[in-house]
Amino acid sequence: MTLVVAAIVRSGRMVLLAQRPPDDPLGPRWEFPGGKVERGESPEASLQRELLEELGVRVEVGQRVAVSTYDDGCRSIRLVAYEVTRFDGEPVPTVHQALAWVAPEEVLSFDLLPADVPIAQVVAKADR
Repeated sequence: MTLVVAAIVRSGRMVLLAQRPPDDPLGPRWEFPGGKVERGESPEASLQRELLEELGVRVEVGQRVAVSTYDDGCRSIRLVAYEVTRFDGEPVPTVHQALAWVAPEEVLSFDLLPADVPIAQVVAKADR
């Protein structure tokens, strides 16, 4: 099982979503930004590295928000989402085709990757 981390990045009450490019096997679906945890790396360090690489922002990682598992028969992932307590800079999509700041209650209206749906349910519910 592959360990993957995702960030719940907020600006005010808005939450950041990232759209994969259309030429990506999982594109052009939406996700919480993040990526695979490398060998010897903590999930929090991985999230800091991924957000710097993918969005150009330095972050402080807070508490774990939710965990999701997904298996499509070809691959199995465990997605762990963490709250980002602070970020420096303005997120810029270097890997994704687009970014969107979304109200928590609207997150589930996006075409999300399957592993991100349970995370989005927690985010939407927590904001009510």
